[in-house]
Amino acid sequence: MDAKLATCLLYTKVLTADGMMTENERAFLEQAMKHHGLTAEDRQKVLDLEGWDRAESALKSLDRESKERIVADLLDAASADGRLSPLEVATVKAIARDLGVET
Repeated sequence: MDAKLATCLLYTKVLTADGMMTENERAFLEQAMKHHGLTAEDRQKVLDLEGWDRAESALKSLDRESKERIVADLLDAASADGRLSPLEVATVKAIARDLGVET
C-alpha cells in the first residue's frame, strides 16, 4: 500500500471515529483524495475502508517529519466539521502513538 492511499484511509478512520461522517467531513475527504491523486480504484478502497487496518504499518517507514505532517493533517480532518469529537481526537492520538509521533 502506498503512503497516499494509507493517509487517506487514516483520514477515513478519524472521520468515522464518532460513528458518522458529516457533509463537511465528506468534502474534506474528497478534496484530500483529489489532492493525493488517488485513482478511482483507490478512492473506492478508501470509501469501502478497505485496508484501513494496515494503514499505520504502511506509513511506519516514513521519516519523522512526514509522520508529524500526517498527524497534523489528521487533526485538520477531525475538525473539518467545525468541532473536535473526543472520539476523533482519541483516534488521532492512537494513530500518532502507532506511528511513533507524540501529539
